[in-house]
Amino acid sequence: MSETPAPRLAATIEEVWEALQSRWPETRLEPSLDRIRALLEILGDPQNAFRVIQLTGTNGKTSTSRMIDTLLRSLDLRVGRFTSPHVERINERISIDGEPLSDDDFVAAFNDVAHYLSMVDDDQPHPLSFFETTVGMAYAKFAEAPVDVAVVEVGLGGGWDATNVADADVAVVTPISIDHAKYLGDTPVAIAREKAGIIKPGGVAVIADQTVDVAAVLDQHAAEVGARLLWEGTDYAVVSRTPAVGGQIISLRGLHGTYEDLFLPLYGAHQAQNAAAALAAVEALLGETVLGDEIVRDAFAKVDSPGRLEIVRSSPTILLDAAHNPAGAEATVAALEDSFSFSNVVGVIGVMEDKDVEGLLAAFEPVLEHLVVTQNSTERALPAVELAKIAVELFGEERVSVVPRLADAIDAAMGLSESSAGGSISEGAVLVTGSVVTAGEARTLLGTRSSSGVTAATARVVPTQDPELAAYLDADADDD
Repeated sequence: MSETPAPRLAATIEEVWEALQSRWPETRLEPSLDRIRALLEILGDPQNAFRVIQLTGTNGKTSTSRMIDTLLRSLDLRVGRFTSPHVERINERISIDGEPLSDDDFVAAFNDVAHYLSMVDDDQPHPLSFFETTVGMAYAKFAEAPVDVAVVEVGLGGGWDATNVADADVAVVTPISIDHAKYLGDTPVAIAREKAGIIKPGGVAVIADQTVDVAAVLDQHAAEVGARLLWEGTDYAVVSRTPAVGGQIISLRGLHGTYEDLFLPLYGAHQAQNAAAALAAVEALLGETVLGDEIVRDAFAKVDSPGRLEIVRSSPTILLDAAHNPAGAEATVAALEDSFSFSNVVGVIGVMEDKDVEGLLAAFEPVLEHLVVTQNSTERALPAVELAKIAVELFGEERVSVVPRLADAIDAAMGLSESSAGGSISEGAVLVTGSVVTAGEARTLLGTRSSSGVTAATARVVPTQDPELAAYLDADADDD
């Protein structure tokens, strides 16, 4: 009888990352909860040790999760939060008491489950994935802490997502549009059917504003499982919002009362809607408990959401945003127009190859004076040259530069912003967007690097240095 191989333990956070990367990628969805259930059963079913608020939807999950987390901690509850993907470091995915796990704690969390990974792998048709492993780590760590409530963001979809082994007390469904079409379906209705799976029998679900067709799918699922739905605009709502320095002033109608003139240090109407959903989710979890006005006020004033229209530098202003699909880009554009008065905005965009690139760029085109196309460091990144071909069709050749290296692209955009603003640095801005990974890598670069010396002038000659793109641009010019 062969012995089970010794578990692959890690000594550093880098070794954890390497071990997780060796597993199925988190973007791969195989419709089964058998593997994660098997792992959690070995671990003693830690997902049953705390109450759960679970979130799905196409956009807004992470910001809403962070708001819920902050509200719950303001009520002196111990909270665990699981979100994905991370912006800069993998530790961000698992937080306790509002803080990501330290490197040592994250390594320990991995090693605690590593003992059992091969046991599950050997007994299943497919091995545990990157994402399933991190879900097991999170649930085990939350039970060990222990936390009172876990705020859990799905990774992909809903019903078949590994996080869905937990029976959520409250489900939150943020606006649903098209993303991950390969796995979830190519219409909002098809995607809604998968995401509705987090709404459990006898449970409560907070539903953000949806299209009529999507709302009908959610309503039908709730009727089938006997769940109660709380609708934005009917059961809770944004009463008013006014842009303000550093964010906005909002008034929210919750399930049990109205909270007026709250400062939210995030930009855009979509963040006000996320705040309303977060408030309703916490109220739904607590039942008839009425939250104190000061508690709500203090909690929302503390909220942050890195990489979500985040200002990271001034002169010129540099904003980072994780928008990676058309709906997210449209929300970002609306927030830019609503909350800022830049004379020009230069975009730095790096996207993943499996996204609706044309839709994303089309949403940004009206507000970007110039576009610097680039790419992030992942294998899934669409090469800058390929992105440029699509961008030129929408923006025109004169409005597009190609700078494959992200650090250089940011420097080039800064120079373009200054020159386009006529030397008035305060009037120009740079928006780095297109992917959570792009925003995260830019966040790291802007915190640690020195200028590479790329200028607006040198950026404009980069496209013609690539033979493939130069040939494409020449052919396109011949067609005019």
